[in-house]
Amino acid sequence: MSDIAVIFGGPSPEHDVSILTGLQAAHELRRAGHGVQALFWSKTGEWFGVDAALEATAFIDGVPKGAQALRLVLGAGGGFEASGSRFSKQKLTEFDVAVVCCHGGPGEDGTLQAALDGAGIAYTGPGVAAAALGMDKLAFGGVMVAAGLPTLPRVALTATTDEVGFAGPYIVKPRFGGSSIGIEVVVDVATAKDLLGSVHLRGGAVLEPFRPDLYDVQVALRCWPDTEVSAIERPLRSPGPGGSAGKEILGYIDKYVGGEGMAGAPRELPADLPADLADDLRGAARRIGELALVRGVARIDFLTDGSEWVVNEINTIPGSLARYLWIDPVVPFCRLLDDMIAEARARPMARYSVAGADGLVLRGASSIAAKLA
Repeated sequence: MSDIAVIFGGPSPEHDVSILTGLQAAHELRRAGHGVQALFWSKTGEWFGVDAALEATAFIDGVPKGAQALRLVLGAGGGFEASGSRFSKQKLTEFDVAVVCCHGGPGEDGTLQAALDGAGIAYTGPGVAAAALGMDKLAFGGVMVAAGLPTLPRVALTATTDEVGFAGPYIVKPRFGGSSIGIEVVVDVATAKDLLGSVHLRGGAVLEPFRPDLYDVQVALRCWPDTEVSAIERPLRSPGPGGSAGKEILGYIDKYVGGEGMAGAPRELPADLPADLADDLRGAARRIGELALVRGVARIDFLTDGSEWVVNEINTIPGSLARYLWIDPVVPFCRLLDDMIAEARARPMARYSVAGADGLVLRGASSIAAKLA
C-alpha cells in the first residue's frame, strides 16, 4: 500500500481555495510518480473520491462528474469506504498517508484532524491541539503574550463589551477564521458591536487596534526533517481607485483571487527589509513553531513598520502550502510534499493511552443508583 491521498474542499468559506491547493499537491505528486487518490470534501460535508488529474473548473458546480461517494469510518480498521448498495461488500480506499489541504473551518480547526485520528489515518499538517490553537485568534494571541513575543492588544468582542483598554480605530476579526474573511476596520466599539450578527462573526469576534503604519510580512516554517524558515515576503495590497495607495488591510481578494491561490497573489519576495529585522522575524518564527506545535508547513504572519514588529497570526495549513516562499533556502514543491509525508509517517498523531484505566475505580464503585441518590 503506497498510494497517497490528498484531501481538499470542506464546508468552509475557503472551500474554493482549498480545491486549488489540493489540486496543486495532487498534480505535483502525480508528476513525481506517486500513486494519488483525491478525496473531495463537499460544501455540504459529504465525501467523494475524484480523479486526481482534474482541473479547478471541474468543481465550479460542486461535485464533479464521475465522483465516487465515500464515507469516513472510525475505529479499528477505519478509513474511507466506498458507498455501494446495502447488500454489496464495501471496500476501504487504500493509502497510508493523507495530505491535508483544507483551509479554514472544520478542515483547519481540529475537527478533520480528530476524525482522521479516530480512523487511524496518518496525515500531514497540524494535530488537533495545534489546529485548534492556530484557528483561535484569542487563544493564539494569549500564548504569544505569555511567551513574551510582541503582539497588538487583542480582546474578545461580545455584546456586553464597552471598554477595551486601547484607543480606536479598531480592526474587528472573526475569532475562528482566516484569510482576511470577515475583517473590518471601524472607528469605535459601538460600530464593532453592530457587526456581531454578521455570518463570519457569529462564532466569536476579537478586537484590536488598527495601526495604519504597519504592513504585512509573512514567512513559512517547517520542522521536518529539520527546522527551516523560508524567505520573507511582503504581500501587496490591491491599488485603490485611480492607482491610489490602496485598501487599509490585506484582503481575501489580494491573497487568493489570481487563479493559483496564494501562489498567484502579488508580493514582494524577498521582502526589502533591514537585515536585523529579517533576523528577528526568522527567530520569532522558530520560537512560534515550538509554541504552536508546528507540523507540516505553517505560515507565520507579522506586522511591521520596517523597524518595530508584532506577531499577527499563524496559518497552520497555508494557501498553496506556502510552496512559493521557499526560494531561500530553495525547497522544490515535490520535496516539500515528500518531507511532509515522511513526517506524517514518522510522527502519526493518533497516539492514545489507557494507562491507569485498570478497573480499580470500577471495582470500588457502589451502584450508580446509590451515587445518584
